Amino acid sequence: MSLWTRVRDVLRGDRLNRELDEEFESHIAEAVAHGRNADEARRAFGSQLRQREASRAVRVAGWLDGLRSDVIFGWRQLRRNRVTSAAAVLSLALAMGACVSAFRLIDALLLRPLPVTAPEQLYEISYNGTGLGGKPYTFDSGSYPAFRKMREAAKGEADLIAVSYAARTDLTYASDEEMEKAYRQFVSGWMFDDFGIRPALGRVLMERDDLEPGKVPVAVISYDYWDRRFERDPKVVGRTFRIGNDIYEIVGVACKGFTGTEPGTVTDIFVPTMMEAPAIGSVNSFWLRTFVQVKPGTVLGPLQDKLQALYTAIERERSKGWTNLPKSVTEQALKTRLTLIPAAEGVSGMQRDYRSALTTLGVLVLLVLLIACVNVANLMTALASARAREMALRVSIGAGRLRLVQMVLVESLMVALFAAAVGGLFAWWSAPLVVRMINPPDNPARLVLSADWRVFGFGSALIVAVTLLFGLLPALRASGVKPVSALKGGDDPHGRRRLMHGMVAAQVAFCFLVVFTGGLFVSTFNHLSHVPLGFFPDRLLTLETVTREGLPAAAWEQMADQLRTMPGVESVAMAGWPLMSGTMHNNPISVHNAPPSDVMGFYLATSPGWLEAMKIPLLEGRDFRVNEADPQVTIVNQSFARQFFGSENAVGQRFKTAGSKTEYEIVGVAGDAVYRNIREPILPQMYVPFRSLDKDGILASRSEGTIFVRTKNANASALGPDLRRAVHGARAEFRVSNIRTQQEIIDAQTIRERLLVMLGVFFAAVSLLLAGIGLYGVLNYSVLQRRREIGIRLALGARRGTITRLVTGSVLTMVVAGVVAGITLGLGLAKYIETLFYQVKASDTGMLTLPAGVILVVVVLATVPAVLRALRVDPAEILRSE
Repeated sequence: MSLWTRVRDVLRGDRLNRELDEEFESHIAEAVAHGRNADEARRAFGSQLRQREASRAVRVAGWLDGLRSDVIFGWRQLRRNRVTSAAAVLSLALAMGACVSAFRLIDALLLRPLPVTAPEQLYEISYNGTGLGGKPYTFDSGSYPAFRKMREAAKGEADLIAVSYAARTDLTYASDEEMEKAYRQFVSGWMFDDFGIRPALGRVLMERDDLEPGKVPVAVISYDYWDRRFERDPKVVGRTFRIGNDIYEIVGVACKGFTGTEPGTVTDIFVPTMMEAPAIGSVNSFWLRTFVQVKPGTVLGPLQDKLQALYTAIERERSKGWTNLPKSVTEQALKTRLTLIPAAEGVSGMQRDYRSALTTLGVLVLLVLLIACVNVANLMTALASARAREMALRVSIGAGRLRLVQMVLVESLMVALFAAAVGGLFAWWSAPLVVRMINPPDNPARLVLSADWRVFGFGSALIVAVTLLFGLLPALRASGVKPVSALKGGDDPHGRRRLMHGMVAAQVAFCFLVVFTGGLFVSTFNHLSHVPLGFFPDRLLTLETVTREGLPAAAWEQMADQLRTMPGVESVAMAGWPLMSGTMHNNPISVHNAPPSDVMGFYLATSPGWLEAMKIPLLEGRDFRVNEADPQVTIVNQSFARQFFGSENAVGQRFKTAGSKTEYEIVGVAGDAVYRNIREPILPQMYVPFRSLDKDGILASRSEGTIFVRTKNANASALGPDLRRAVHGARAEFRVSNIRTQQEIIDAQTIRERLLVMLGVFFAAVSLLLAGIGLYGVLNYSVLQRRREIGIRLALGARRGTITRLVTGSVLTMVVAGVVAGITLGLGLAKYIETLFYQVKASDTGMLTLPAGVILVVVVLATVPAVLRALRVDPAEILRSE
């Protein structure tokens, strides 16, 4: 009989039994037909039930039939204990859903290989150097001339591919009034062939497209962009669009699934690197990443050493032009080490920014899962003890221990499967929600949250792990029952209570760890939210404005004057870029013709009235005048004045920047304001006039700048559309590329912290709820098991305090042990995630006592019902039953 037939017969159930009974009766009939007496024939064949079971054992797969019986019995048990089963399913569903959701995020950003040929052979060149102040730093940007030399040197051992950073850019398929934004990457023309990426439509970029600067303005769009922007229109090939002054022709659509090399960003448009013509020939323009596709058989070490030697030679040659930089800067630059790091999953800034945060998120959801598993294990242990007599009977009639373990594990697996179904829905909803939470309004993250075999495999492994975590120990205890002991009233209940109390200690330790970590994140975000900025962002709107061709400064000033007359506008000023936007410019400072300092001065071009619009106080001197230009005069902040002039009065002092022959005269000193990052100390800053002079001393034109508008109304964004139209109406060449409030720019720097706070508080609440339910379950079980003892004690005159200590004493000891263990684990974990903190110490007394106090409140709430139940035990009823 084939295996398939035996498997099929398992599912036939009662029908197979009827067939076996009919077969038995046919044999009886045949014996009678041959002259045998019917009763005699039945005696000869034996019991019909025994014959059916023997035949069934031959006709079906025994292990599968037993499994089917266990499933049916397990379903009955779950229906019999509906409340307990529902509590177990819901608590596990929340924890498992959080785990799958976290895995989807971590997989999409950190683990999923790029859909390219042999991703395991893909590396990226990274540089490790020492910055100003002796601080180590890592970067991965390089110049195109250096890339070409490295590519030539690595021939035969590896293929090098240049890929710029994906950046949102303005483009139009029609007029300037219909501008839209898309993510663009400059890539080597041979990238698609090296990566094995085929076109879904048209063709991909080729090496011939990437030979001469600015000569071949062609583009390949991603499948995602084709679907989202053009609804898969096959006529997209041949369409043109404009970026700046360049008109590109779309020649193809990349295959589905390839969205660029930066996880967290879906690149829309790929263009040849040669179309970045201004930066192609500059050794000082660092704007691209270098990917290295190592050929089979190539040893990585010698290749890295060869590239290191070439890079050092390039930097030594480049440093000959650094005549105005401090010697220490040159020496440190030449010590920079080149490293080939694996890049199978791609490389992005989001990976760097969120790696620690997502790792911490993974630890938190794992802890919540452990709490849920311990919780359900306690419930299963209680149910198993209630079924001790049933198990004893099964053992008495011949059931083996393995058979009992299988029966209990099948029931646990069913709970896990139901929880996985509910948790899957939670994960499907929550992962995109988390992505939306980390999205700055002007630069949204886009992660490919696929629900494929990787997620399915993780979910399946999670189901198995969860089943074993919460089901194996109760199964082993239930199957280890001794029939004689169970039928006499059960084995020692103290052993079961000790096991459950031990699991309570584990729950409390994990719960403390989650609450403690959440508290650290809340404290970090609170400190960041109260960092003095030095300016007032309220009611401040920034309009990043561009022109196709440069316009004279007078045109910008006339446009600003028109905006000042608009209703709802309080003040208008201009600057090169918004504070804290990520854009920066710095230079070494030379005072009194001394060698340039190691400390950089940070530069920002501002118009007269900008300090007033930003509410930055002018402490000494005066503001800029309309006719002043850069480089002539400057206003410095307090940190600049202290750094370079000490206790001297800075107003009237002069200094140079590296590479400049003209001295700046300080005409004012302004208050300190955050320039670049909310986490770093105040930097020495110099503000220069918005007007600037070219090398011939003539007023230069400007093609971009930021307009700052302080509104009269609290909702500054409401004025944005009117301001956009007014800027373009002032002069047709002006176009607003981006509108943000200054507060949005500030908030973008704490997105990670807000995410960690929200998730940390959420998981802390879930863990406290689960721990409270688990503790209540254990205490309730303890009261039920000791009801007779409590009744007798009350009959003998025991006081309420004695009964309360009897019920809660051992459990509270376990709670204290759990808190102590949690403190130890928390201090250990904090060392690994301290880069996520700001002005917070994990060892502070407040950070340790807060989670302990919260857990104490939960413990009190969980113990009150059990204590009340114990105190309501009627001694007379107990004695009558005895």
